[in-house]
Amino acid sequence: MVKGGFPFPMLSDAGGKIGRVYGIYDEAGGVDIRGRFLIDPDGIVQAMEVMTPPVGRNVAELLRQIKAFQHVRKTGEATPAGWQPGKLTLKPGPDLVGKVWEVWKPDMAS
Repeated sequence: MVKGGFPFPMLSDAGGKIGRVYGIYDEAGGVDIRGRFLIDPDGIVQAMEVMTPPVGRNVAELLRQIKAFQHVRKTGEATPAGWQPGKLTLKPGPDLVGKVWEVWKPDMAS
């Protein structure tokens, strides 16, 4: 970890080995396309985002997603789009099937 940096690993792929594995290496350009992969402690890709260089990325959204995946992993609850810590979540299960909108109402989530 770099002092004052992210408390999780980040990497660069100068040779394109990792980009080829994840399907984001541009052979003609000799570079990786911008890619972000959230990989859980078990090595499972939970989320990915691939963007071309002209469009910037949203770091706040990345951090929100990390928090949401951590919450889901810890609690087993589901988080709706745009979820923030402390906001409403759902407990998945057979009783919820077909009734999500009865339980979770968008006006309650704010």
